[in-house]
Amino acid sequence: MPIFSRLMFQAVRWAARRGLREEENFASLAKKLEARSTGVRGETYAYWYLRRHGYVFVARNYTPRGIKGELDLVGYDGKTLAFVEVRTRTVKEDATALPELSVTKEKQRMVVRTAQRFLAERHVAESPVRFDVVAIDNHPGKPPVVRLHKDAFTSQMR
Repeated sequence: MPIFSRLMFQAVRWAARRGLREEENFASLAKKLEARSTGVRGETYAYWYLRRHGYVFVARNYTPRGIKGELDLVGYDGKTLAFVEVRTRTVKEDATALPELSVTKEKQRMVVRTAQRFLAERHVAESPVRFDVVAIDNHPGKPPVVRLHKDAFTSQMR
């Protein structure tokens, strides 16, 4: 039996033994895709919003090798290098949570660690560094509401 066919049969047997886990059902997959789509739209909206406010971007969705983490947007605001975390929520009638509140201490540590790797890899000249958060409330049928929090957190994590 050719190698490719053998590998295909092994994959089919493995999938049959494993079955569909709960998170792999179609409803949760659709929910994940919707969340990812909302995030991508939010990041794109934030990118253009910040460009209109003078930011000059050097990276989008930077993901380093070897460590967990991603930087949504990296750009200069004047002479300051800003690492921007974008949080987007589709506002429902009963939702009261603000998207910026979802940037936990653990997420902040991850962003700082990823930013340090970015600075080391790119050999960025000495310039001030800042961590910003852009919060976007997406109201269906209305323009999004954007809040920019400059210097939202620091690299001095406790």
